[in-house]
Parts: sequence; C-alpha cells; structure tokens
Amino acid sequence: MTLSNCERAQSEERDRAMEMATCSFHSSSFTLPNPNSNPRTNLSSPLPLSKQLFGFSLPSSSTAKTSTLKLRTRNPKPFSTHPPIKCSVSEATEAATAERRRKLMRRSDIRNIAIVAHVDHGKTTLVDAMLRQSKVFRDNQFVQERIMDSNDIERERGITILSKNTSITYKDSKINIIDTPGHSDFGGEVERILNMVEGILLVVDSVEGPMPQTRFVLKKALEFGHAVVVVVNKIDRPSARPDFVINSTFELFIELNATDEQCDFQAIYASGIKGKAGLSADNLADDLGPLFESIMRCIPGPAIDKDGSLQMLATNIEYDEHKGRIAIGRLHAGILKKGMDVKVCTSEDSCRFARVSELFVYEKFSRVPAESVEAGDICAVCGINDIQIGETIADKTNGTPLPAIKVEEPTVKMAFSINTSPFVGREGKYVTSRNLRDRLSRELERNLAMKVEDGETADTFIVSGRGTLHITILIENMRREGYEFMVGPPKVINKRVNDKLLEPYEEKGERSIATIATVEVPEEHMGAVVELLGKRRGQMFDMQGVGSEGTTFLKYKIPTRGLLGLRNAILTASRGTAILNTIFDCYGPWAGDMSTRDLGSLVAFEGGTSTSYAISSSQERGQLFIGPGVEVYKGQIVGIHQRPGDLSLNVCKKKAATNIRSNKDVTVILDTPLDYSLDDCIEYIQEDELVEVTPSSIRMCKNPKFSKKSNSRGSKYGENNFDVNHKTDVFK
Repeated sequence: MTLSNCERAQSEERDRAMEMATCSFHSSSFTLPNPNSNPRTNLSSPLPLSKQLFGFSLPSSSTAKTSTLKLRTRNPKPFSTHPPIKCSVSEATEAATAERRRKLMRRSDIRNIAIVAHVDHGKTTLVDAMLRQSKVFRDNQFVQERIMDSNDIERERGITILSKNTSITYKDSKINIIDTPGHSDFGGEVERILNMVEGILLVVDSVEGPMPQTRFVLKKALEFGHAVVVVVNKIDRPSARPDFVINSTFELFIELNATDEQCDFQAIYASGIKGKAGLSADNLADDLGPLFESIMRCIPGPAIDKDGSLQMLATNIEYDEHKGRIAIGRLHAGILKKGMDVKVCTSEDSCRFARVSELFVYEKFSRVPAESVEAGDICAVCGINDIQIGETIADKTNGTPLPAIKVEEPTVKMAFSINTSPFVGREGKYVTSRNLRDRLSRELERNLAMKVEDGETADTFIVSGRGTLHITILIENMRREGYEFMVGPPKVINKRVNDKLLEPYEEKGERSIATIATVEVPEEHMGAVVELLGKRRGQMFDMQGVGSEGTTFLKYKIPTRGLLGLRNAILTASRGTAILNTIFDCYGPWAGDMSTRDLGSLVAFEGGTSTSYAISSSQERGQLFIGPGVEVYKGQIVGIHQRPGDLSLNVCKKKAATNIRSNKDVTVILDTPLDYSLDDCIEYIQEDELVEVTPSSIRMCKNPKFSKKSNSRGSKYGENNFDVNHKTDVFK
C-alpha cells in the first residue's frame, strides 16, 4: 500500500469516526471510537446511519467520498454569546425512529362501515341478510325479522331509533357494521357514528331515489371524507327505476360538492329481502357476494398509529345493571388492555384517571371479552362509570384528547312538568320533579342532540330536540319506565340575528333548487294537499310525476312551524295516501302568523264518569275521544269540536229518574270514539293545552295556568271555560 493510499484510508477512518461522534457544546466533550480498533468492526450495523436518520440509504462511503454522510459543525464562539445548543446523533436517530413509528398505516384485516339511508329504505333488512349469509346464526336457528331492531318501540313503529353494532367475517377479514337510524329526528345518532367508520353503505330505494335524509347523511359522510358505496335496494320492485336512482344520486353528489374520487362511487343493486346483489340491475347473484367484495375493495381499512399513545373516542354509551356504563368507540391509536390505567380527557385542561375493568369486542351478534384490542377495531370498555359521549380514553402519561363530537342544534322544544291533574299518582311510580330532573339528566348523557333547560318554575323543564318524533320517543320511553308527567305543545326554536327574527326552515339554504320538504301524493288529492301546505306558508319549488301510477312528487320550502300537526292533516286531506318527508336545513326570515288547527276542542267542565246519555248528546257537537264509563276530570279534553273555538260540556250527566214513563226508552246509538296515540295528542294540542302522560293512560287537558291568565283579562266562566263565544251548555 502506498503512502497516498494509507493517507486516504486514514481520512476515511476519520470521516467514519465523525459520524459516530457524540458531541455536546455544553461540556465540550467528544466520544470517539478507539483508533486502534478495526474501523469495519466498529461500523458494522445492519441498518446504515443514513437510513436510521432519514428513512432511505445513501451510496456506500467506500465508493465515493463525496457521498459519505457527514456531520459538519462550525467553530463555536464563546458560550457567553450563544444560547445553549445540543447536538446528538443518537438523539436525532431516536427521534427519527419514533417519527417513523408514528406514521399512520392502514389495517387490511378490518373494515368499519355504517349503513345509512332514508327511513324505510331497507337498511335493517339488508343487515339481516348480511348476517345470515356470513353464518352468524346456525342453520336451524330461528331468527326474527329486523334483528338489529331489538328495542320494543323500534319494533312497534318499524323504524330504527338507536344505532347498533355487529360484525361479520368475510375471507379472514372482520367487517364491523353499524346500523343507523333513518329518520331525520335521529340524525344526531348518525353524526356520532360517522366518527367510528371509514366508509358508508348508502342505501337508496329503487323507486323513490334519494330522499331528504339521504341528503343529510351523505352530506355528513362527505364532510368526513368517507368512501361511499351506493346500494340501490328493493331492485325487485315492479316499478323499480335504477337508472333514474343512479342519476339522481350522482346529481346529489355534485350538489354536495363531492370530490372527483367520491363521485366515482361503486353502485350495487340489491334485494335485501331476498339476500341478492349484483353489479347490474338485470343480473343479480344468488347471494350478497358482490356487496361484500365491494366493501373490501372500495372501503379502506382504518388508519391507525399502532405504536402511538392510546387514543379512543367514546362515541356511544350503553348501560348494564352489573357492569355499569359501557363506552363504545373505535381505537384510533395504541393498544388497549384489560386492567390498564388510562386517562379520560374532555379537553387539554380537563382530565381524570381511571382503570379499564373489562374489555369487549364485537363478534357476530354479541360482545366477546378480550384481553387487548389493537388500533382500528371497535370495542366496548367497562370500568369508567362517569364517562360521557365525546370524551377520549387516552394513555395515562402522554395521551392527548381527540376532537370533540359536533352535532346539529335542536330545532323544536317542549315543556315537561309534573302532573297536576286530579288523577296524579294513581298510575305512575315516579311523579316528583326530582324524579323528572334525574331522568332527563340521564338522557343527556347518551343523547347529544337533545338539550334540557330549567323552565319558568322549579317543576318545569324545557326539552329541545331535532324534531317532534325525537322528543316523542323520549316521552314514550319515560312512560314505559313508570314516569307520570305533563308535556306542552311543541314549539320551534327561533333565532334573532341582526335584530331580525329567524325561524327554522325545512329547505336547503345553500342551494334553493334542492328542497327537503317532500310530499308524495296521488293526483286526485294533490289539490287538497297543495291548499293545506299553502296555508302553512309552504312554497312549492318542484313538481314531477313518479312512475305510471298517477303519483305526483311535490317539493316544498316550508317553515318548521308549519309542520307541527301537519302529518294527520295531510293524511286526512289525502285519505291516507300521501307520504310526507321533511328535514331541517337552515334558518330563514320569520314567515308571519299561521294557523295550524281550524277546529276547537270539547272540554269537560265537570268531573266524574261518562254516561251514554250525556255522550249521545255530546257527539252531535263533534268527535269524541272517550266512550261511556270513562273517568274524566274538570278541564279534560274529551273530543274535537266541529267548529272553531272550544266548547265546554258535561259528559257525566245522568238521565233524570222519575216514576212516570210516558214513552218507552229510545235505543241510543253511539259513535266509535276516536283512537289516538301519543303522537296524535302532541300534534293536536295548542298553546293553552297539555298532554297528561302516565304508564296506563294518555289524556289531554286545558292548561290551568294559561286559563288563569285568560281569567285575569275578564273571563267569568270559571277555570275551565275558555271560549266566551262558545260558552253555552247544551244540557241547560
């Protein structure tokens, strides 16, 4: 070896030594490898330093000196004139490695999807078929229809109210499925669930096409950036029009400003009731195989940070009598283990510590205990008794909260108060204001779209929700739990902006071309429906024929105030043939006063038991809600007056007993009383009326507080005579 070669070798050795140096300007000390040792032995490493630092490899230093990675430093000036500087190759290597580990990756063995659609478009039926074909149940096992609708009210009404989780296995991959409500009043459930998934199955009816709730859920999914698979369901209907549905859905994507990738959606044609699906409407497979393949191909796996700090957003809350509160959500990062100490965060400055007592994952149609859960999967956590929806379960030491869940504001409010009727305490178990307050507080823990405020008195509470049905379901649940209380009429929540009174509208505010208040009605009843909506300040934007059955599809912009009590009025005007769908979208200028009910009420001015004699005369004045032998009290609404204004009458009057019978008794023929439900009562009552709700009965009555205000203005007909223009008692 020549001298120049030796010098060259020594120079390369010095360069390698500089790469491994650990320098500190604070202590002015340097640690170098032993110069007498073999440089190749000292530098032997399975991963080059350049790759540890930057994630890629450079050419070897032995081939070209200019390609060697070097750390160059300038001569330091006196320490008194420079701030402290730390330079450490080992620290930089560890930071780069940690950053590389924190890089998000996608799991290929899991898919998290939500099935969303307008009400009655077949979501739950489609989930039934998916569960059956994935062998969740035994071949000889009896399975009822709409398996996911386990709530009694859901089965009675035929709608999904609460979102539910399940999972299936397809080709060694786990598919977590979340069935969501289809009614617009429960849109808050859908908004929460979209935080747990990476894609949605947008189910659209093959005849109706996109409907108001379809627009709402699709808009939210696109805002999250989720992948969308469009499922044209009920393709076996005789009047199916798949081309129209696909074109309408594509136009909806365009109106919602979807990206080019989102507009290039996969369309699947299916029949949920038959369990068939296909890529074309005319060629369906014998099973749902094309649907499963589309889910695996079009819906991405969850983006996870497996080695990062633990993060899980509590998206849903369930309650178990033995386990307490159960938090359900998707694990975004890290690994969650049973018995693990965690930190529960609401914000950066609001955190508390807890321990996970039990851990569950969803397999098939049940929850299965698990020792640990990796990022990307949906799990249920027990042991945190005070956890709320929207809180983050994070690592105990360096965990950070996830963004909070945001839902749309409520648009309708109702007043809840204790029962003040003469029948108070007869049928209910919980009757005090404390019972009512505690129950409403528990509802807020799970129902993010609902708000509760104190009313004018200590025993009155203002409950706000997304719609009348949203609050009605709460009332029905409380009634079945043994609560006894009163509720007032629904009222819209108005806003005042720049000294202008605004009210909620059922119309798309950003694009006036697409309204969300729609009515499907046969042509022979269209005139009556149009007249009815006109009285309620509705403005027609579009009208088109649907199919060859003589049905007309009307699109309206209408204030939410005009929808109160509209459902029964439209059914009456169309003889039960019209279909009304609405959804809130924006606030608009106050539309002015409007009348939502033309007829008055028949009010009992004396308590007791109703008699056939009194009812036979009373039914000439209108339609009655009660028959003979029913206990009533003073101020109770017993029927609908056939004219505007209220009429007070006595339904407990008995026939005078005498010893002389000049003629034989006349046979009394009584009309069948009107059958009314809780929904009907809430739609019927006006500002001065209340609905009395008990576990056994539903009654309507006049509001005594409102009556006292009327009496203070000069009324002289007692506490329950409310209309001086119709004060005559027909039994005088």
